[in-house]
Amino acid sequence: MYSLILLNGGIGSRTGADQPKQLLKLRGIPILVYALISADRVEKISQIVVNYPPNWREKIEEVLEAYAISTPVTLVEAGDSRHSSVAAMIPHCTNDDVIIHESARPLVRSSDFQQLIDSQFRNVSLMSEISFTVAPVDPETSAVTGSLDRSRLRNVQLPQKFSRSDLQEAHDSAVEKQIEYTEDATLVADHGFPVHFIEGSDENFKVTTKTDLKMAGFLLRPEEDDDE
Repeated sequence: MYSLILLNGGIGSRTGADQPKQLLKLRGIPILVYALISADRVEKISQIVVNYPPNWREKIEEVLEAYAISTPVTLVEAGDSRHSSVAAMIPHCTNDDVIIHESARPLVRSSDFQQLIDSQFRNVSLMSEISFTVAPVDPETSAVTGSLDRSRLRNVQLPQKFSRSDLQEAHDSAVEKQIEYTEDATLVADHGFPVHFIEGSDENFKVTTKTDLKMAGFLLRPEEDDDE
């Protein structure tokens, strides 16, 4: 069985809203709910650990009640960074394997979670090919310092799954080294544990800006809208 760590502690200032972006509505439903419902449908996810921005616990509880999420949910107050939030949530996981996702990716499907669970590897991340050219640069001098082989790079996505002990050990080591990461696949790999990837979908993007909100709303429209 798996515990899902659902990151939900951001404020979302770039959306220009007066509330956390995960509470904004897409097609009449709070963004947070989409990931919850997708996870709730996966039999092997037996626990969901959700964090919340300081002072917003009551509102998150209202959402959980309103949408009748049947999987047991544990609430944890968010840390001051994504990295510290994951670290604070790991001890609340009751299973030996965990999945990490973020509510700001509302287009996740139950099949995405199941694809990770079905993988033969214990530490796995969804990733997608990079469709554009990237280059290493020196920000201070604005100089391009070389080139990168795009075929050997991937866009890191969520969800990801890990052995809880590997994830915990990697986070403990990062604290000792005073290093913070923006996601956990590279964190776990950098600390000596094998991590693999499987192909994700370009629709599984993170909602960050007002434009992202519009795009997500478009992609979440009912299929019958296409026939109009």
